[in-house]
Amino acid sequence: MNPMFIVAIPLVLVIVGMVLNSIGLSFDQPPSSPEQDPAKRAAAQSEAYRRFFDLQRSRAVKRQKRVGQYAWLLMAATIGSFVWLYMYTVNKTTVATQIATLQTLPTEAGKEMVLSVTLKDGSNVKYLIKPPQADTLEAAKKEGISKEKVSSWEMSQLRTAFNIGENPLPPGVALKIAN
Repeated sequence: MNPMFIVAIPLVLVIVGMVLNSIGLSFDQPPSSPEQDPAKRAAAQSEAYRRFFDLQRSRAVKRQKRVGQYAWLLMAATIGSFVWLYMYTVNKTTVATQIATLQTLPTEAGKEMVLSVTLKDGSNVKYLIKPPQADTLEAAKKEGISKEKVSSWEMSQLRTAFNIGENPLPPGVALKIAN
């Protein structure tokens, strides 16, 4: 489903509600009385106004009920669409940023290494790993690269990654991705 429907559904409901709410609005006047006698005419007009007022009041109450029900429908549709948009966004961003494979590859010259990162969505990004220089090592230490060890409690909470390469990975590898 296209994310544009998330915006379109509540907007369509609002427009339909505005159209439905404008149907049936009438500003009628009660019919005038054909009576010639002023006393009977006043009584007939007051009765006509009373009936007209009761009719308008019953229409207003029905409209109010319908608008209230429609407002609940609109609120539910809006909340549902934004929950769906949130879930769609979270799923798209987490699937796109999960790493499926990390692999180090040698270069043709053999002096440097390339880090190949394959994501769950199948895209592949490669980074050139340059050998450390004294000034970058000092800068990295100042930026707070952690030297702490992972506790056994944290180990029980971790996911598993399998080393399928020929050589074991050494501890202490720290890479900084340059922008």
